[in-house]
Amino acid sequence: MPTLSVPDHPHQIPIDQLVTDLAVNPKKGLSADEAQNRYEEFGPNALQEVKRESVLTILLRQFTGVIVYILAAAAGISFFLGETVEGFAIIAVLLINALTGFILEWNARQSMDALRKMDTTPARVLRDGRVREISSEEVTIGDVLVVEAGDLVAADANLFEVSQLQTDESALTGESLPVDKNTDLPPAESPLGDQHNRLFKGTPVTAGTGRAIVTGIGQQTELGKIATMVEEAKRSATPLEAKLDGLAKVLIWVTVGLATLFLVVGLIRKEEPLRLIETALALAIAAIPEGMSVVATIALAYGMLRLAEKKVIVKRLSAVETLGGTNVIFTDKTGTLTQNRIEVNTLQLPDQYAEIQADAEAKKLAVVDGDQAIIESDVYQQLIRVGVLCNNADYDLVNGQPKEVGDPVEVSLLKFALAAGHDPDQIHQDFPRKAEKAFSSDTRIMGTLHQHEGGFFVAVKGAAEEVLDRCQSLDETSRKTYYDLSEKMATDGLRTLAFAYRETDTKPGDDFADNDLTYVGLIGFLDPPRTDVTPALKACREAGIKVIMVTGDHPATALTIASKVRLIEPGEEMVLTGKDLKPFGELKAADKKELLKCRVFARVSPAQKLDMIDLYQQHGDIVGMTGDGVNDAPALKKSDIGIAMGLRGTQVAAETADMVLKDDSFASIVTAIAQGRVIFENIRKFVLFLLSCNLSEIFVVTFAGFLNVGNPLLPLQILFINIVTDVFPALALGVGRENSSLMHRPPRDPKTPIMDGRDWRMVVFYALALTASVLGAYLLGTQKLGLTEKEGNNLTFYALSFAQILHVFNLRSGRSFFVNEITRNRYIWYAIGLCLLILALTYYVPFLAQVLSIGTIPSTELWLIVAAGVAPIILVQIVKAILRWRRQ
Repeated sequence: MPTLSVPDHPHQIPIDQLVTDLAVNPKKGLSADEAQNRYEEFGPNALQEVKRESVLTILLRQFTGVIVYILAAAAGISFFLGETVEGFAIIAVLLINALTGFILEWNARQSMDALRKMDTTPARVLRDGRVREISSEEVTIGDVLVVEAGDLVAADANLFEVSQLQTDESALTGESLPVDKNTDLPPAESPLGDQHNRLFKGTPVTAGTGRAIVTGIGQQTELGKIATMVEEAKRSATPLEAKLDGLAKVLIWVTVGLATLFLVVGLIRKEEPLRLIETALALAIAAIPEGMSVVATIALAYGMLRLAEKKVIVKRLSAVETLGGTNVIFTDKTGTLTQNRIEVNTLQLPDQYAEIQADAEAKKLAVVDGDQAIIESDVYQQLIRVGVLCNNADYDLVNGQPKEVGDPVEVSLLKFALAAGHDPDQIHQDFPRKAEKAFSSDTRIMGTLHQHEGGFFVAVKGAAEEVLDRCQSLDETSRKTYYDLSEKMATDGLRTLAFAYRETDTKPGDDFADNDLTYVGLIGFLDPPRTDVTPALKACREAGIKVIMVTGDHPATALTIASKVRLIEPGEEMVLTGKDLKPFGELKAADKKELLKCRVFARVSPAQKLDMIDLYQQHGDIVGMTGDGVNDAPALKKSDIGIAMGLRGTQVAAETADMVLKDDSFASIVTAIAQGRVIFENIRKFVLFLLSCNLSEIFVVTFAGFLNVGNPLLPLQILFINIVTDVFPALALGVGRENSSLMHRPPRDPKTPIMDGRDWRMVVFYALALTASVLGAYLLGTQKLGLTEKEGNNLTFYALSFAQILHVFNLRSGRSFFVNEITRNRYIWYAIGLCLLILALTYYVPFLAQVLSIGTIPSTELWLIVAAGVAPIILVQIVKAILRWRRQ
């Protein structure tokens, strides 16, 4: 068998040449034997399975990372030194973090399953001259596909026979309207949305019939190419993960530096090596905030639950914070900014114009722009009548729910009539149909003949040029004027139809729709914007977030919607198409600058969406991507935060994304952004809290070692403080809800770390305040009051714990110490009460007291503990007041 020549660009190949290249008889199809041979050569028409990571691989990956390695080393040293309890406590922390990460990653492994579910439908092909139904997996190159309304296209194919064929390609290309198919060759550079001579795998047939020769199966199809991009799109670490890793590295160097310095100084002093190692271990444990990742996870989970109440489902916890840092959002048009349905938008009568808003369910119609008196004219009434009669669709409300059958444009005409106060059923009863002239690609009109009150009524709709040519009463000037109006409406992104009628006493012949028509007017159809989008986009502008439309739809339509929802302002009316975009590797600096200025991109392929996201990510932005179609899946995965529409979106998009909007509302994104910003601010606060607490522990151990005044804190006591008494106040900070001003600030610079220079200065200041108070109490107790080393150790443990618990009040944002977001956070008070209870248990429960080396505390020591705990707050507030006074 000769090798088949499968074309790379099949839309450019004439059907006769395709028949020759693929060795197929379009009237008989392939023979059964030939189909079997090709099946063996090209394989099944299915998306390739990819090798997935094993459960063990995912689990082992949770035990990687700098902090994990340091903690593991600390646990090993603890066991070596005989500190078994301490070693097991560190291991418990590692296991909690690993289990959390494993569960989150396990839930993110389903993105390709939905794509494969689209392969399970049957297909009808021509084999040996007969139409046969086979599994879609058995369709092969050169097969003749037979499709009709209701079918799901089984493979990519070139059409050679059509009859009023339309397909819905919105999930693949973003085209909001059903696409009319024909056999004409499009221009060579045509994007998918303009390749009207082709069928694409996974798209439903909405009307008509057709036959086509299969040119691509499985991974070769456009759907397959998208599946490949979904698999290959790499998701880098989220900004939060990257920043926490960066913070961990800083802490590691601090730990290594201090521990090394301490060891060197101790060896020079000829101190006991074992004691030096134990102290260095204490420093290592003190430097690492073991509870930081756990608190971050819980804070994000709390934000996730709050968003779930607002109909936003978050699949990856870190996605909440990532969205809060997002400064660029790429949004699809169809179904995201628009309602993904066709509505009557513009009326252009011979002498009147209006833009309307029709609500069929409420039976209300409003003129939002133009001539308010248009709804009182006789021509307007005639336009409604023609739109209802020249119509094969059906629309009804069943138990309050709309039920639509037929072409979306014709359905919208019925809804328009209902909103205008007319009953389409009554109109049909008054004008019973006698004949129909179906729409065809040759005539480009549809006509119906009706009987009415002893006479006859002809209703016609179609392309403006064809309808106007049949209105002989119009002069050439009027005809050109109305045609120019239709062209302008099309330029504005509207799908336009012209309407005409004729009344006669005698029954006309078969050419009833071809002459003597009276022109009524034009109707412009549009997928209307969602009502909540405009205020949401305004909120994005106020928050400093750049929103960019990236769609596969027509550029004029994209620009119209962008203007209507105020995504662009006057002077920003620039739209670039896929043809305007150079390959990413060929872009020069000037090209990139031009792309970064544009806010609307149309006729963009999935691969180009990936390039655009990559461009902004390289520019240093945190990119969010919204979408609902199969064509959006690769970009949803590539972006820093993928946001899918849950109601109208495809399952592929929903399972690939990080977040799913249950109400498909762009406004919910703004809600999520606000919550994300609150979460990040909370994380910054509890990191500030934890680091200042941990640094105070380092200072206490280090300064005591340099002063050679004993060992005021044991490693296990430090670990207990880090995991218990530090974590609960930090957690309370992490679930705070307040900070209404965040959405009136520009997004934080994505390049800045969680802790900037000012934050680090605050950390050192807080740590020094805590250290001075606690170490001062320790020195006073041991040097002046005669406390033993163990009593001094107990004093330091409880004083530092109490001081760190109260330290949470130093993290307020407002000026008032007594009324602020900290004091109004009820979880802060719960955390303080719980920590005080736990500290009491460590004293009164013998087992805990023994593990932590806690002894009896005399009353003198108790007063020192209280004083050491309260003193840092007083000191910090005095210094802050002085600094405010100096600034003023």
